[in-house]
Amino acid sequence: MNLNSLLEQAKIAASMASEEILKVYHSGDFEIEAKDDQSPLTRADQAAHQVIAAVLEKTGIPILSEEGAQIPFSQRKSWETFWLIDPLDGTKEFIKRNGEFTVNIALIHHHQPILGVVQTPVTADLYSAIKASGAQKNGQMIQCTSFDLQQSGLNVVASRSHLNAETQVFLDNLIKPEILSKGSSLKLLMVAEGEAHLYPRFAPTMEWDTAAAQIIVEEAGGKVIIQNSQTPVNYNKENLLNPYFLVQGKEKNF
Repeated sequence: MNLNSLLEQAKIAASMASEEILKVYHSGDFEIEAKDDQSPLTRADQAAHQVIAAVLEKTGIPILSEEGAQIPFSQRKSWETFWLIDPLDGTKEFIKRNGEFTVNIALIHHHQPILGVVQTPVTADLYSAIKASGAQKNGQMIQCTSFDLQQSGLNVVASRSHLNAETQVFLDNLIKPEILSKGSSLKLLMVAEGEAHLYPRFAPTMEWDTAAAQIIVEEAGGKVIIQNSQTPVNYNKENLLNPYFLVQGKEKNF
């Protein structure tokens, strides 16, 4: 498996998807529908899925996409390697037109991401990583920031308006944390590039929301670990819902 070649294919797919998303974004005609879980679906989600699938199908590796056909666990449980895609992460941000949405493409091998690409269509920033090769933003290496949980003023990514009780407890155990807010997988990437020290996500997410950004965080020196553990979030579970997790930079205590 040539990961460098697969990374280039993923970058091409992300770039083409971004072009399709921006066409819809600038048209203002989103054709918003509600999915079964009542989350929004737009014409851009579907167009992005189609172009990504068309590129990545050529690799011969199975594809699991938020907007693709539902694949039963009985079929995908035997997959050793597969693409995991969110063609438009942050549909609500897309509809709000705040630019905080991304294209997420990950390659999963033995339940862990080994390659990831995240592109932000509006700013054209491209984040990428390959296992054991470091993480990049626009071709430049990025690194998480070192921190100590006992230091004051840690930058923590959290929702100002929708703090749940578990997240509030986490924040209460920190010393004067600075709360930052961002949409989509950009929250994980803020940790990867050192803008934030921590991102507690004690609320539901799906596997395709996090996989691409997880490998980028990990290759930047950070962790994406299941709440109250040191176990990395893993993928291709029967239930594609993620456990609650914590994204962190380099903790000096370890």
